Amino acid sequence: MSHVPCLAIVRSVHGRSNPLLFASDLPFEAPAFDRIRDDDFEPAVEQGIRDHRAEVEAIAAQAEPPDFDNTIVALERSGRLLSRVRMIFGNLTSANTNPVLQRVQESLAPKLSAADDEILLNSALFERIEAVYNSRATLGLDPEAVRLVEYTHQRFVLSGARLSADDKARLKALNEEDATLQVQFRNRLLAAAKDGALIVRDRSALAGLTDDELEAAAEAARARGAAGHWAIPLHNTTQQPVLQSLEDRDTRRALFQASWLRTERGDANDTRAIIARLARIRAETASLLGFQDYAAWALQDQMAATPAAVNAFLDQLVAPATARARVEADDLQAQIDRQRGDFTLEAWDWPFYAEQVRKAAYDLDEAELKPYFELTRVLTHGVFFAAHALYGLTFIERRDLPVYHEDVQVFEVRDAEGSALGLFYVDLFARDNKAGGAWMDNYRGQSTLLDERPIICNVANFPKPAPGHPALVSFDDVITLFHEFGHALHGLLANGRYPSLSGTAVARDFVELPSQFNEYWALEPAVLANYAVHCRTGAPMPADLVDKIRRARDFNAGYDMTELLGAAHLDLQWHTLEPGAAIQRVDEFERSALERTGLALPQVPTRYRSSYFLHIWANGYAAGYYAYLWSRMLADDAFAWFEAHGGMTRENGEHFRRTILSRGNGAEYGQMYRDLTGRDPDIAPMLAYRGLAGQ
Repeated sequence: MSHVPCLAIVRSVHGRSNPLLFASDLPFEAPAFDRIRDDDFEPAVEQGIRDHRAEVEAIAAQAEPPDFDNTIVALERSGRLLSRVRMIFGNLTSANTNPVLQRVQESLAPKLSAADDEILLNSALFERIEAVYNSRATLGLDPEAVRLVEYTHQRFVLSGARLSADDKARLKALNEEDATLQVQFRNRLLAAAKDGALIVRDRSALAGLTDDELEAAAEAARARGAAGHWAIPLHNTTQQPVLQSLEDRDTRRALFQASWLRTERGDANDTRAIIARLARIRAETASLLGFQDYAAWALQDQMAATPAAVNAFLDQLVAPATARARVEADDLQAQIDRQRGDFTLEAWDWPFYAEQVRKAAYDLDEAELKPYFELTRVLTHGVFFAAHALYGLTFIERRDLPVYHEDVQVFEVRDAEGSALGLFYVDLFARDNKAGGAWMDNYRGQSTLLDERPIICNVANFPKPAPGHPALVSFDDVITLFHEFGHALHGLLANGRYPSLSGTAVARDFVELPSQFNEYWALEPAVLANYAVHCRTGAPMPADLVDKIRRARDFNAGYDMTELLGAAHLDLQWHTLEPGAAIQRVDEFERSALERTGLALPQVPTRYRSSYFLHIWANGYAAGYYAYLWSRMLADDAFAWFEAHGGMTRENGEHFRRTILSRGNGAEYGQMYRDLTGRDPDIAPMLAYRGLAGQ
């Protein structure tokens, strides 16, 4: 077995010790946020690039014949400094950015892209990888090692390792431009969401909001220098949560338009030119790599594998979803007519009248529910409780570890026998300097090869209450919390040897299986009873209210599925453009794309417009937004298996952990799913659970 030499690291930058260049001395090597400065990142990343380059050159230049250890495993061991710094930097620029970090981000984007390409397009290195790949059947490797060889080889091939020198140069230029534009898109979108907050000067225009919501809006206005007014910040989606409560139709329209047009105002935050260019770059990149379009290239390593398979799957959902959405629209219009509204239902009316119809049909009022969903209790007595019931996990808060913002909490996660698994960071409240939505990410991955235990974070954008008030959330927010923690479990319970295959390092259309599956436990009777207590009285949620939630689960199902399908098809339309295709105005492209796919329902806007679709332009989901629906099929089918085998038991939890959560990308996705359920996935449970069967 040959070894690649280690390289010295420069430990001092600008006359001071740079903490990012050291492995942290904190438990689990947790980030030393109290010592890290914004200006530490650029020199640390640049040092990491230099070190990684030297390590890779040493691997490629070895005199020894290529084998699994001196080539594939050596690559797994390389670049640890760069990986560590990128994880911390990437999380901070998403969760707690500022102008300095944004400047550094724009500066580093093309450098990081070039550094990645320098490795992936290294001919000498690829020759060694291909030699190991071609002889993999004779090397006596275990299945996980074979998977790593195949994964590594495919990654290099899909990245252009077989291109000519001229084509490699062109690919590098395209990749650098793509990376730079992604950062610019993200920064413009963040600014657009901040600037797009609706400022309301007349309190009567906010009729329908609770006192707590009004106070939070007043606090948001003060933070924007608009004391004496009220501000409604924008969420990342098209529809905004408070639309279901606002009684004034003009306010609803104004808020919807603020959301709909946030990045299409012709100002410095307008993103349309950026995304048109990104679409062209990606089409050209795919052509250069020998594929018909970007989607065909991007789906090569996914469970679905081809655009045709994705379209066939989505086509099974469009007709039942839109049919039900039209029925729902008729119900809402009837509600308007009964109130002598004298207007036609519009997109900004849907949440408000849907809430009314829901109340009438199920006697279920969101304002009645929220006092039972206090955020901290949902986390500790709901999310954590379910994880203990299924997997035996316990969570101990660590107040001794530094955090990057006062809202952040840290928990040590222990396994059933008491051994430490890793750390879990949680940052739940909305801030102007935080990207929209909710997500999971790593500060450190898991790997037995590197003896690394995971450090996982969940970040969200729940409304922060006014001082002294409880943080009450909607039931949709409860589901979001369970969802994101499903991703966290995928990282925390990882038990892989190789970092490239560990945890959530899986295909996009598989990575959402654990998260969407975990949503089910929010309504598990024992779990719900443990967290759903009144925030002021401590009384448990009444049984009749629980029953109403259950009966209302598939309410608005046509709308919910149609807005998701609209976004998924919009993504595919952008990423199946041929090289050189003329792109008309972005809004016209969007309209035509939705019409072609039968999803242009005027009252059901796509969940994200093209111009603020962060997932596909800057979050790694290009040609992959369908994955949420594909994974929903897997999750619904997996839950059907659980129901047929005794439900929420430790035995079933351990089976899910063993077959899915612990394995990462250590086996073929279809085989892992068959190991869980004993068969291929079936779409029938999805149609049934989503209220679409028989449509």
